[in-house]
Amino acid sequence: MRAAQARDMAAYNQWMNQRIFALCEEMSDADRKQDRQAFFKSIHATLNHILLADKIWMGRFTDEPYVVAGLDAELHADFAALKGDRERTDQAIIDWAGSLTDELLEGRLEYQSLVNPAPRRLEMWLAVSHFFNHQTHHRGQLTTLLTQAGLDVGVTDLIWLPQVLERNAF
Repeated sequence: MRAAQARDMAAYNQWMNQRIFALCEEMSDADRKQDRQAFFKSIHATLNHILLADKIWMGRFTDEPYVVAGLDAELHADFAALKGDRERTDQAIIDWAGSLTDELLEGRLEYQSLVNPAPRRLEMWLAVSHFFNHQTHHRGQLTTLLTQAGLDVGVTDLIWLPQVLERNAF
């Protein structure tokens, strides 16, 4: 991973989250919280999990640990509060990604895991790649749940990110 890739992934994360949250606003709270047999059961809980994991990883990256009881902790029962926190966190991710350098990504990240108290040490590029991959993985689950609920997320490919399209226009 290079710093430029991390900036694109941060922009992609924000773009997709804006689109998904806009669709979710069309649903009732009961529909968002309905158990749909997904890994985190509901759309709302999956949105919560992605945000929670982002906060944990950002805490590791910025050396400001974000402590939670578990990976299924509910940050916000209220959708508007969840959306607001998501928007603030996405901006923090964009700001952080903007500060990355290729040299920093060649380094290492050391942190404490929630599931294992032993210190972890990863190549920074790998940790950052995992961070963005985790978001994409769970948003893929969300797009399936939203499609099953009759909502169309539309194109989700990274190459359709407006900044990428503009940069690669003929």
